Amino acid sequence: MTPIGIAIIGFGKIAADQHLPAIHANERFKLLATSSRSGAGPEPSFTDWRRLLREVEGLEAVAITTPPGPRTEIAVECAAAGLHILLEKPPTATLSETQFLCSLAERGDKAMFATWHARHNPAVLAAADLLAGKRIRAMRIIWHEDVRKWHPGQDWIWQPGGFGVFDPGINALSIATAIFPDALFIKAAELHVPANAQTPIAVEAELGSPAADGPLTCNLDWRRNEGEEWTIAVETVDGLTLSLEQGGARLSVNGESQSCEGMGEYPAIYARFVDLIDNRQSDMDVSPLRLVADCLLIGERVAAAAVERP
Repeated sequence: MTPIGIAIIGFGKIAADQHLPAIHANERFKLLATSSRSGAGPEPSFTDWRRLLREVEGLEAVAITTPPGPRTEIAVECAAAGLHILLEKPPTATLSETQFLCSLAERGDKAMFATWHARHNPAVLAAADLLAGKRIRAMRIIWHEDVRKWHPGQDWIWQPGGFGVFDPGINALSIATAIFPDALFIKAAELHVPANAQTPIAVEAELGSPAADGPLTCNLDWRRNEGEEWTIAVETVDGLTLSLEQGGARLSVNGESQSCEGMGEYPAIYARFVDLIDNRQSDMDVSPLRLVADCLLIGERVAAAAVERP
């Protein structure tokens, strides 16, 4: 079977660390080109993604790994070129743009895939199975990390549309919406916004659900420089306790570590992309982005200390 010719548009750290090895490891794909503003990336590498679309022969699919802002414009032109499209998380910067891409996917016969990479951990899939049909007594999300470690020199995260701490925090919400046995809503939120930024550096949110009888809370913080933590702890009404740790990579049930085998997040994403392409289907779940938007819509803004910016 002839491999699917794919290009990476927006070749940066996440593309180099995750997308590139996942593509190389999947025999159904062949990387044909990359693009970035600097021209960095495996050759042939372009600084103009439109030129890439015009000049690369045999191109059938693209992985768009730019920051969220320009993704809609890129995706629209890729769709017009008849390409299958994979979108890094979050799919776009706004709900209306994502909804537009959803409608675009419905009108076409090419695959469009909004990836939420944390959901593809085998431990997350196992947790979803365990919680199916359960009533929830409590859930606590703690997503604490060091912004200087994970986003060095990236000023876009502090600008309007940059998401701030929601850039990693949306991973937690993508897991929560995948494992929770019913819908999740934002009831209240407190957004800690640095004096020299437009996006929050920390968030405390209260969630609700028809399947919950107790507190559902989410604490995101980008100021943790030691002992970083990515944990979701859930307790059910019938006494099950479940903990997803290390960003969804590890699962404990009633205090006992579980063995959850699988190919890993990004290899699983590209396996799913192949399946969508073969079946001419799309997967464009918007629920994690909706929760972020709701936090920003109803959240109370609290002043925080200024941050270092490039």
